[in-house]
Amino acid sequence: MKEGKIKSRDLTLFYGQKMALNSITMDITSKHVTALIGPSGCGKSTFLRTLNRMNDLIPNVKITGEVLIDDFNIYNKQVDVVNLRKKIGMVFQKSNPFAKSIFENVAYGPKINGIHDKKRLTEIVELSLHRAAIWDEVKDRMHDSALGLSGGQQQRLCIARTLAVDPEIILMDEPASALDPISTSKIEELIFHLKENYTIIIVTHNMQQAARVSDYTGFFYLGELVEFGRTKKIFTNPEKKQTEEYITGRFG
Repeated sequence: MKEGKIKSRDLTLFYGQKMALNSITMDITSKHVTALIGPSGCGKSTFLRTLNRMNDLIPNVKITGEVLIDDFNIYNKQVDVVNLRKKIGMVFQKSNPFAKSIFENVAYGPKINGIHDKKRLTEIVELSLHRAAIWDEVKDRMHDSALGLSGGQQQRLCIARTLAVDPEIILMDEPASALDPISTSKIEELIFHLKENYTIIIVTHNMQQAARVSDYTGFFYLGELVEFGRTKKIFTNPEKKQTEEYITGRFG
């Protein structure tokens, strides 16, 4: 296995007195898709949010252990969290476009980062929309409100907005759970193409989706990483009985 771009080492997280993650150790490989599966409340979304320190925003969170990105611990006191989140984009379950034009949605991040040259912004917006596989659908509507797009288009616009700040890692928390099957397949196809340039970690309840889009899969249960490995092996020949029972629908 290639050197992991992201490594968690004995990562433990408490919300107040409740342990949500118990000593998670995992290597996430660069420019591959890693799926996190498991029943609701098992810790997979919590783990995802430790990778860009989104849990910092929740009161009474205590974290021990390390998350290393390119061998640097992101929980080091010297880390600039704003810069960290530029490197690590996030796409949420519910698409959340701003009440602005399609152009302004994608240009928002680059503008905040100090890019104001119109020509350069236009290039970034067009490239991001191309990469998010939505350019052909919106190129004649750039100044229309993003809120007029369909749910699937809004989610791809949010992915374009994430790409516009040039991240290295993209976190996706159930990105297709609110979408119809056609929109879902477009998102899955997009994920497949994006891994050529980005390291992608996706949380999904949909086992078929995990099997289709990911190279590696981690199965979480009650805050623990039960099993982690190549997706094909996890789905066809898991080492742990618990993994097999979850994947075959006998519990969870």
